[in-house]
Amino acid sequence: MLRIRAVEALSGRSVRLTLTDGSVVDRDLTDLLDGPVFASIAVDDVEFRRVRAVDGTLVWPGDVDIAPETLIWDGPDPTPTDARRPAASLRPHLPRR
Repeated sequence: MLRIRAVEALSGRSVRLTLTDGSVVDRDLTDLLDGPVFASIAVDDVEFRRVRAVDGTLVWPGDVDIAPETLIWDGPDPTPTDARRPAASLRPHLPRR
């Protein structure tokens, strides 16, 4: 199962995720940062940039997290027999060298 190995905060509310297979996904989190639990990171650049990858998911101080299946698959992980791939805009790609 793919999980998040590292994260880099980009401009706005975007992040660059390095996955456990070495692929990289750039993801805009704007639409996911809804509700009171995300209030500070949705508007505060300093708080948003405190993001870390822990145990395969994104976390911020204050017990705030976003599950890897949401970030990678935009829903539950695929089953072993499921041919689903991440949405084209989220499809992992190898880093450019």
